[in-house]
Amino acid sequence: MIYLRNAQERGHANHGWLDSWHTFSFANYYDANFMGFSALRVINEDVIDGGQGFGKHPHKDMEILTYVLSGTVEHEDSMGNKEQIPAGEFQIMSAGTGVRHSEYNASQDVPLHLYQIWIIPDKEGIEPRYAQRRFDDVTGPQLILSPDAREGSLKVFQDMTLSRWALKQGEEGVLDVAPQRKIWIQVVKGDITVNGTAASTSDGFAIWDEATLAVTATSDAEILLFDLPAV
Repeated sequence: MIYLRNAQERGHANHGWLDSWHTFSFANYYDANFMGFSALRVINEDVIDGGQGFGKHPHKDMEILTYVLSGTVEHEDSMGNKEQIPAGEFQIMSAGTGVRHSEYNASQDVPLHLYQIWIIPDKEGIEPRYAQRRFDDVTGPQLILSPDAREGSLKVFQDMTLSRWALKQGEEGVLDVAPQRKIWIQVVKGDITVNGTAASTSDGFAIWDEATLAVTATSDAEILLFDLPAV
């Protein structure tokens, strides 16, 4: 089964300084049909005005991933980290037993565009931790998250992987899906088809009970591919 989550059908909140699109129920957006997908709880696409951001606030027992598409994030947390995350980098934080953090646009005049992704961990009470990394630009799949931090990926406390795929126009990637696994594909940019179903920038796919996926780029494209447990 391949279900297209059309970008324009997501929840939407415009707070003036923040323009946010919610793939799943979040804050004031609620849809009983979109409460998450497997271990994915939040996929928000945010555009934040210069000098604006999220002040110090708490989290607990959640893996929080940020992928910066343009601009720079200024991060500060209760673990003592104060970092900047420029475009192209990934940041992950285990909230675990509890952490407070703030995320601001480091620029006063250039908008910040990012994905904020929350992943439910497979265990509670993790000691809070923070990591960020820039990955080399490569064609094809590139491992970003894994439970054992293999191949230089960032560690995530969940039975899942995240790969970033860059595809040139006309290029096809094929993925064999293991039994009892679910796949979420988020289109970061460009146009693709998945087993013939077309999608464009900011669309998503929820996929289950498919043994093989053929991902074809109909323009230069980038996707995030989450390989997730069945429950």
